[in-house]
Amino acid sequence: MLRDIKAARNALSEVPLMPARHRSALLAALWLLTAALPAAADNILLPREPQIGPRPFYLVDKMKDGPLKTQLAQCTGPFRKTDFSIGHRGAALEFPEHTRESYVAAARMGAGIIECDVTFTKDRELVCRHSQCDLHTTTNILTVPALAAKCTQAFSPVDPATGKKASAKCCTSDITLAEFRMLSAKMDGFNPDAKTPEEYQNGTPRWRTDLYANSGTLMTHDESIALIRSLGAKFTPELKAPEVPMPFDGDYTQEKYASQMLEAYKKAGIPPSDVFAQSFNLADVLYWVKTEPEFAKQAVYLEERYEKQGLDPNKPETWKPSMAELKAQGVAILGPPIWTMLTLNDNKEIVASEYAKAAKAAGLDLIGWSLERDGPLHKGGGFYHRSIRSAVDRDGDTLTVLDVLAKQVGVRGMFSDWPATTTFYASCTGMK
Repeated sequence: MLRDIKAARNALSEVPLMPARHRSALLAALWLLTAALPAAADNILLPREPQIGPRPFYLVDKMKDGPLKTQLAQCTGPFRKTDFSIGHRGAALEFPEHTRESYVAAARMGAGIIECDVTFTKDRELVCRHSQCDLHTTTNILTVPALAAKCTQAFSPVDPATGKKASAKCCTSDITLAEFRMLSAKMDGFNPDAKTPEEYQNGTPRWRTDLYANSGTLMTHDESIALIRSLGAKFTPELKAPEVPMPFDGDYTQEKYASQMLEAYKKAGIPPSDVFAQSFNLADVLYWVKTEPEFAKQAVYLEERYEKQGLDPNKPETWKPSMAELKAQGVAILGPPIWTMLTLNDNKEIVASEYAKAAKAAGLDLIGWSLERDGPLHKGGGFYHRSIRSAVDRDGDTLTVLDVLAKQVGVRGMFSDWPATTTFYASCTGMK
């Protein structure tokens, strides 16, 4: 089946070379073929124990000397699957995000929970993409002329004379599900100095890799449910913010979209206790509290107020609603970025922030995001470590940060771009 799909994709890439009279007929046939051939959730045999590879041990070797390094250096297994380890877009450090390959890699590394970011196509089918309009940086759409022609913004090359960078914008809502199936995934990235679509799509950050990025298999939301269930993991779907006006196409409201996502789990027979539905939109979470109380018991409100409201983790007056108010409205789990939960004390040691302490005091569980997202930490990291940058100067600080989040902050789980790291830590410290 997968060979048939890949053959269809290869054939589509040859369409521009064919006589014009044959193109439309072939395109229609290929789209129908791939629409009828969803990615299979075959019975994948997982290793007896999670396979964590060399990276966690490399991180231990790069830690500052101390009790934590000594403890972790003595840990050689056994390693076990754990809900503490959440596959952020799968295993996105080295595999194209939200692909079959990325999800399988996360499960093999012991991720007990795996994420599908959910958005919708032109015909209102749900698919796994980090944002509605990222196809130009996460897929090969710009080099598939028939589909590139449907993008919201066509590819525009760099213009050195004006300083204008190369750009494009391609959204899932620009194409149908059948057309979405014609795409292959790639590592997220783009080349702003590109003169051609091919150059634009060749922009993987240097600290990632294209070694495992050949023809990544895109997933619909339904396919992700079948696959993740077959891998024995739990689910954390995120309802992504639409980048088109809602109601979409006249009557597809935000509420219909939010309901459609959870309906897929009910239809598949997934118990609500295995689903951690997420949204950056508090209104979505409160809608689930009202309409889907069983799912809402562990729905995750993803923190975004630092962007829109100037939230300062050390100034409670900037947290609106307050932690107590969130809890009273029915929010069970808060999902903040790493930096909001950490600060430095007078000795320049990494400790829990006032924000993190207040959340726990109000009875909110915490899930953090996202470990291994900043790249190498020898220069202090980026966005995710911005509140503690002066105390971070080596890759091994990844485990130091994780230890503070687990033991002082008390997070119940951590999103990670490389779940082997969180699996290793949880297994070595006795976490569930």
